[in-house]
Amino acid sequence: MELPSRILPPADGNTYSGLWDGGPMPRGANGDIFMPRSPIDGQPTCQIRAASPEQVGMAAMMAQTTFRYWREVPAPRRGEFVRVIGELVRENKKELAELITLEAGKIRAEAEGEIQEWIDICEFAVGLSRQLYGLSIASERPEHTLVERWHPLGPVGVISAFNFPAAVWAWNAMIGLVCGDPIIWKPSEQTPLIALACNQIVTLASARFGSDAPFGISTLVIGGGDVGAALAGEHRIPLVSATGSTAMGRSVAQVVAGRLGRSLLELGGNNGMIVTPSADLDIAVRAITFAAVGTCGQRCTSLRRLFVHKSVSQKLIERLKTIYSSLPIGDPRDSTTLVGPLVNERAFESMQSALVAAHDQGGRLLCGGDRVTKNVPAGGVYVQPALVQLPIQTPVMYDETFAPLTYIVEYDNFDDAIEMHNAVPQGLSSAIFSTDVREAHKFMGPAGSDCGLVGVNIGTSGAEIGGAFGGEKDTGGGRESGSDSWKQYMRRATCTVNYGSELPLAQGIKFGDDVA
Repeated sequence: MELPSRILPPADGNTYSGLWDGGPMPRGANGDIFMPRSPIDGQPTCQIRAASPEQVGMAAMMAQTTFRYWREVPAPRRGEFVRVIGELVRENKKELAELITLEAGKIRAEAEGEIQEWIDICEFAVGLSRQLYGLSIASERPEHTLVERWHPLGPVGVISAFNFPAAVWAWNAMIGLVCGDPIIWKPSEQTPLIALACNQIVTLASARFGSDAPFGISTLVIGGGDVGAALAGEHRIPLVSATGSTAMGRSVAQVVAGRLGRSLLELGGNNGMIVTPSADLDIAVRAITFAAVGTCGQRCTSLRRLFVHKSVSQKLIERLKTIYSSLPIGDPRDSTTLVGPLVNERAFESMQSALVAAHDQGGRLLCGGDRVTKNVPAGGVYVQPALVQLPIQTPVMYDETFAPLTYIVEYDNFDDAIEMHNAVPQGLSSAIFSTDVREAHKFMGPAGSDCGLVGVNIGTSGAEIGGAFGGEKDTGGGRESGSDSWKQYMRRATCTVNYGSELPLAQGIKFGDDVA
């Protein structure tokens, strides 16, 4: 595709810089050149000169300088800046979505939905800019006022993954900006073009907004794991938000904790759904299909494990097999396609290894799993979504396979289904299909799902931006986007004001009343 020049920064010949600080010209990345490939056809998408780990320190230094100015800009004014960003995203929604399709392989509808998330979080953040509320607390001392105030925290580092290359950054960046924090972003090496475009949108918004939005408010550092490690270790970045594998998150968390910084982690998901005897199978089938095969199973919220009551399992399986056999698989740029490609050959190999392990552990392949080579672009990795039935929850089900592979296990007792659901290390998204209000509320209750996201009669994918997004256990415990997640991007100050002429102490302590 022809790249949309109006939302991309200038290149040096055919090479884009991997270092931008919000100014009109690059800072001069000095790392190695690399060329990511499109999942669609395996062809190079662009050429990037990576930033170096040393340049992360330079970016942090500039962000600190920017922070000293940006923190003093009134929060509603910061919200106005994010509103301008949202306007530009609306104006360029189609082109931004096309870059996501090119680099991540998402079908058009999903890519446009991701950009809509960016627009939505801008709107949320604008309203939030007038609602960064503290508390007024009753003081035990006469003529004293006790209040909590929230202040900007400092530069925020964001490390994001390929599968949501714009939305995850936007959740952090738009909230961080209204909270008074500059952003330093290390995107996936798979998706540099959409990262360049996102940063360019912020740059264009700065030009439209005026001098209140300084250089350094949004910095892009594109590079490999060494760049991410430098970001995690940078002491001038008080918060690092990292999205990716559990192994990556553990590494980031240990480095950040070693310097007593904060980390916000959105890591692996191994999401389960329980289908009860009272379930409405018509909507359950639709929800299962989208949750399991949307983004070719490469969402952190994709459905991996399906626990179905014995009384409805065969009926549900037959319906799923029928739908799976008719799913349009192919070029994600085609409007009729519902399942696009896997990101690369490694993802296909991982899926095949999981299928072999499931077979060895007593699993029966119900459908799918084969590579698709007809009527798809050459060079891409296309696969039929797979359903595997297992007699019990076996070891292969404890690991997340980032592909359209769903395991089915029958259950007899509802409590046993919950026990199996919660047995895995991850705890991101969960769902139950039931018209029994007691089952639904038990699943939402303290003895139910142990995940951060709990759905009743909906799938595991497709969270709204108004609710805090994140999970427990090996998922990292982080929360992004809506609700009160903004507090992670700020620091709290408990303030006491004595407006009297005496100096009473808390807890009624008397100390040196006769001291002048």
